[in-house]
Amino acid sequence: MKTIPFYQSDAFTDRPFAGNPAAVCLPETPLEASLMQSIAKEMNLSETAFPEPPGPDGVRRLRWFTPGLEVDLCGHATLATAAVLFELGDPSPLRFRTRSGVLTVEREPDGSLRMDFPLMPADPAAPPAGMVEALGCAPGAETARGPVGQYWMVRVPSQATVEALRPDFSTLGKVDLDGRVGVAVTAPGEEVDFVSRFFAPWAGIDEDPVTGSAHCMLAPYWAKELDRDRLTARQVSERGGDLLIELHGDRVHLIGRAVTVAEGSVRIP
Repeated sequence: MKTIPFYQSDAFTDRPFAGNPAAVCLPETPLEASLMQSIAKEMNLSETAFPEPPGPDGVRRLRWFTPGLEVDLCGHATLATAAVLFELGDPSPLRFRTRSGVLTVEREPDGSLRMDFPLMPADPAAPPAGMVEALGCAPGAETARGPVGQYWMVRVPSQATVEALRPDFSTLGKVDLDGRVGVAVTAPGEEVDFVSRFFAPWAGIDEDPVTGSAHCMLAPYWAKELDRDRLTARQVSERGGDLLIELHGDRVHLIGRAVTVAEGSVRIP
């Protein structure tokens, strides 16, 4: 029986049992995609990350799996991965080769982690039939569509509206998102610049606690709305999480913290 060490880290929070938990598996050699998918399903978290050992150039390949599929980009599992690797002694910065290009994570002097991600603006678009209603949003809400493989955005009037949403997930998961895999509902924040919640029953996740990749889409929208390139954000899920965001040209820096809460090993045949 072979074993693979793994860690569980809560991302976008500075305390255990908040933010978004991710599993980080550290195999000594690359795994087959089918095995990674099986492990992710067993972990049953919104994401399980699989960083490979660094290559000659020091860059690690990084892949992310939900319980149902492999995704192109994941913020909280990248943050969790970096936090674990830094704890294990890796130097800053870390560089990861991913489906979304090379991503860099640096440790800030205050202990927070800065992730350099691609900006993914959303374009105004009419929503897919039934999406707004299944979310529980009022008809006529402002909607926009991110790149294929990413997300829809719905803007609502207030933070209270976002917090009060009770989507009909059985109906929502049947909506055709035209190649997208989730939807972020967002509004101005009461104590931060903007808030959001994120729903992805299409990927096996009814509600994701804190979704870093969605902020690659939300950041340029709110930067334009508020006319500034440095923003504070909170995802107002039950667990909740906080991000500091900076826009740099066609890149977005997502800054947050992560706390490792568990470690163990996965036994595989």
